[in-house]
Amino acid sequence: MIMSLLYKVARKLLSVVLLRSDTSKAAKVLVLRHEHAVLCRQIAGPVRYEPVDWRAAVSSLIPRHR
Repeated sequence: MIMSLLYKVARKLLSVVLLRSDTSKAAKVLVLRHEHAVLCRQIAGPVRYEPVDWRAAVSSLIPRHR
């Protein structure tokens, strides 16, 4: 419980400091890379991506109209 509270406080502080800037995006990428590395260590074999995963990744490159 204490760890979750500390996590939430740290997350709020970082969101205020970074203010969704380029630094924020870089921090998110670093966190995602770390999570990916941890998950890769937890599974037995290499990561196998499904075709749906590739389509989702490519679709993020297409500009969206708001």
